[in-house]
Amino acid sequence: MTTFIAILIIKLNHKTRLIPDTNPVEIFYIEDEFRKEIEKTMEGRRLTKATSKNARKRAFTMFDGEAITIMIMFRQSRYRDIKSIYITYIQLYCKCDFPETVSFNRFAELQRKALLPMTVFLQLCCLGKYTGISIIDSAPGRVCHIKRGKSRKVFKGLAAKGKSAIGRFFGFKLHLVVNDKGEIIKFRITQANVDDREALNDNKSHEKLFGKPYADKGYISQNLFEKLFIDNIRLITKISRNMKNALSACTIKSSSEKYLL
Repeated sequence: MTTFIAILIIKLNHKTRLIPDTNPVEIFYIEDEFRKEIEKTMEGRRLTKATSKNARKRAFTMFDGEAITIMIMFRQSRYRDIKSIYITYIQLYCKCDFPETVSFNRFAELQRKALLPMTVFLQLCCLGKYTGISIIDSAPGRVCHIKRGKSRKVFKGLAAKGKSAIGRFFGFKLHLVVNDKGEIIKFRITQANVDDREALNDNKSHEKLFGKPYADKGYISQNLFEKLFIDNIRLITKISRNMKNALSACTIKSSSEKYLL
């Protein structure tokens, strides 16, 4: 997967970033050009599974680009669920943009098929830029009620139990880094039992981070603060009553070492 994404970065570094206020036609055009590059990269690299069933040769009624465009439109709209926007808006008022639609059950299957190219598309073409001021936080991604976690078959062996400010849950954690303009500049999905500080402690999570990131008390860690401080990153969090200001301490320490040298 790392090699695959690296090849895409080399090939797609000249592509135009997706503007948040684009219409469906522009979204589809940018995504379709991206999908063509993915197909060229994945050609000859797919793992084929030996099976007695005949492979599908008939063309799909709805392309992956159309499914991804609808999912992006849903996130930009005010609809509460994707089923509502697909049935009451896409199938009724977007016939010119999507001439051949399928049933919603079939569309749900196409979503799983288009998950990988959409994730890579969002990661490489839709993220914002670092501005020096960022906000770091995590959000729970619930798979089901925590009491049904053991009997749940969906994401079996992947989802885990975790705890957030709202309470305990079963599923995953979405770690986000947002700039001062409200644009997502980095995201990462982990199991629910992964600590927020461990996700930020990874070098890949803050390789392009600079300036002053703001976080809540869940990111308080002296080792993490000193590690980021060496990389010229000033992690700012609210401290408890019995804690000292680590930023002042590090500033005094660095100035005294400079004076001794």
